[in-house]
Amino acid sequence: MSPVENHAGELMAPEATHTMLGRSLGIGLLFGAASLVLALFPSTREQFFRAYLIGFMLWLGISLGSMAFLMLQHLTGGAWGMVIRRQLEAAMNVLPLMALLFIPIAAAGLVHLYSGNHEDPGGWPGWLHYSGPDEHLRQMSQDYLRPWGTANFLFLNGYIGRAIVYFAIWLALAWVLTRWSAEQDRPPLANLSPRFRTVAAPGLILYAFTISFAVIDWVMSIDPHWYSTMFGFIFIAGQCLSAMCMMVIVERLLVPYEPTRSLLQPKEVHDHGKLMLTFVLLWAYFSFSQLLIIWAGNLPMEIRFFTRRLNGGWEALGLGLVVFHFAVPFLILLSRPFKRDPRSLVWLAVWLIGMRFLDLFWYIEANFHKTLTFYGGYLIDLIVPIAIGGLWMAWFFRNLRLRPLVPLYDLHGQEFLEYAGAAHD
Repeated sequence: MSPVENHAGELMAPEATHTMLGRSLGIGLLFGAASLVLALFPSTREQFFRAYLIGFMLWLGISLGSMAFLMLQHLTGGAWGMVIRRQLEAAMNVLPLMALLFIPIAAAGLVHLYSGNHEDPGGWPGWLHYSGPDEHLRQMSQDYLRPWGTANFLFLNGYIGRAIVYFAIWLALAWVLTRWSAEQDRPPLANLSPRFRTVAAPGLILYAFTISFAVIDWVMSIDPHWYSTMFGFIFIAGQCLSAMCMMVIVERLLVPYEPTRSLLQPKEVHDHGKLMLTFVLLWAYFSFSQLLIIWAGNLPMEIRFFTRRLNGGWEALGLGLVVFHFAVPFLILLSRPFKRDPRSLVWLAVWLIGMRFLDLFWYIEANFHKTLTFYGGYLIDLIVPIAIGGLWMAWFFRNLRLRPLVPLYDLHGQEFLEYAGAAHD
């Protein structure tokens, strides 16, 4: 066995990840069983699907944000990405699970999420049968939001047809990036960066377009009266922020063990903290731009989004997002020593993922409740995302255990190992 092959065994994920996998799976199954019970009762079924959409968008966003960072790393290089490259790949490769978890929404959740009954209870016989005076709403319900499109558009004007296209693109990108990365675990030593760049550059563009259309379908269409040109950008910033926060959490879990203890240096932790700061600012910038554009336009079809969310108690949650999703993290992340310490940075990462959950809650639940009051049904909004998160984490740790944490036969991987070794010495 060659010295490089000997080194491969040292670079595998630590045995502790097996315990993490088991615990995550246990949490996912336990909360999943509770979620299934909630889905079976008619009195909680609608709330279940709202919670399911929140959890689905949260964890899908971490997978897609990880794929975006992976493609960015292939385009730019740098030790900041190499130290978490296999973690990004492991998160990206949870996409098959997310595709499976989309089936309940497509199969049973459409009428509960997009029927319009939350705006006109008893006024709609079904979300495909609206025939009222609102021409825009009629087009949305009968054309754009129908489950399957027409043959003239190759099913692309149907909700499920478009979802199939989105997942097909995401899974194809993940498959190509993973297959080429797996080649770098076997000899000969090679520089495949040019090959990766040929996929990563258009891949980032495809990601931006597909997720923008997906969030229009899956979130914005809950209120078909309203639209925003900034919506996709807000979700892109939120997904990338939550993905980097997850990488910070994972590296903190792994840093007590080899090989992460030797590979992870304060400089790379600092870089991850700076990326968190970048996307905190981008999220705030896009969110404020949406408010500014809509408020300045003052059009009834657009401003209804904020009139709903700036009244009835929702304004308190909105203010909380401004303070705790932007202002406080921004001030904390200005500290250089804080960004270089994984033990400190991990707590902010956990906090920001929690804020991402509340952001999705604010976007989705406000469509169904005009006032934000203490409501026992909101507990379902915690139970279901935790169930999805447990399954996501279990699949993630399974992926992480499959290959070395650094691609040994990648030329840049070898350079990173030499750099990390020199820094460790």
